[in-house]
Amino acid sequence: MFFIHAFSSMESGVLVAMALDRYVAICHPLHHSTILHPGTIGRIGMAVLVRGLILLIPFPILLQSLIFCQTTVIGHAYCEHMAVVKLACSETTVNRAYGLAVALLVVGLDVLAIGVSYALILQAVLKVPGSEARLKAFSTCGAHVCVILVFYVPGIFSFLTHRFGHHVPHHVHVLLATLYLLVPPALNPLVYGVKTQQIRQRVLRVFYVKGLI
Repeated sequence: MFFIHAFSSMESGVLVAMALDRYVAICHPLHHSTILHPGTIGRIGMAVLVRGLILLIPFPILLQSLIFCQTTVIGHAYCEHMAVVKLACSETTVNRAYGLAVALLVVGLDVLAIGVSYALILQAVLKVPGSEARLKAFSTCGAHVCVILVFYVPGIFSFLTHRFGHHVPHHVHVLLATLYLLVPPALNPLVYGVKTQQIRQRVLRVFYVKGLI
C-alpha cells in the first residue's frame, strides 16, 4: 500500500515536471537546455521522490493502530489505502482525515502548477500570428494533456467514490482505479521521449518563420 500510493504521488510530480518542460520548450525554446540542465532536473526529481516518501510514510504507521476484527480480503485489484481503512472495526477518523489531506495537498498543488504552466503556454501561443502556427504549438501539448486527464480523472473519481459514491458499481470503481494506476506510467516514456524533441524543433521553426526570435 505504501509503495503504490508513494509512486502515485511521484507520478503526479512527474506530470508537473513534464508541464514545466512543455512551458520551457514552448516559451523559451532557445534556453531549454540552459534552464533545464541536468542539475536542475536532478533537483526536481529528488524533490518529487522526497515528497512522495514523506507524505506517505504516516499511512502504514497510522494503520498499525487500527483493529481488524472482520475479513482482511480487499475487493480490489491492489492494496488501496481507503480499502484497507474500511476493513477496520475501530475508529478511523484520523486515517480518513490524513488521507483526505494528502490527496488534497498532492492533487491540489500539482493541478494548480500544471494549470499555471498551461496558462502561460496558452498566453505565449496566442501571441503567435497565424492559425496554422498556433495549431502546431497546441499539438505539441496534446499527448501530455491526455496523460494528465487519464491520470487525474480516474484518480479523483476513485478518491470520491470511496468516500461518497456508495451507489457506484464496484466493478466500475475497480476498473477506473486500475486505469489510473497503470496507464499513465505506460504512456509517459512515449509522450516525454518522442514529443519533447518535436516540441523544440516545431516551436523554433515557427518562431523563426514569424520573426519572433
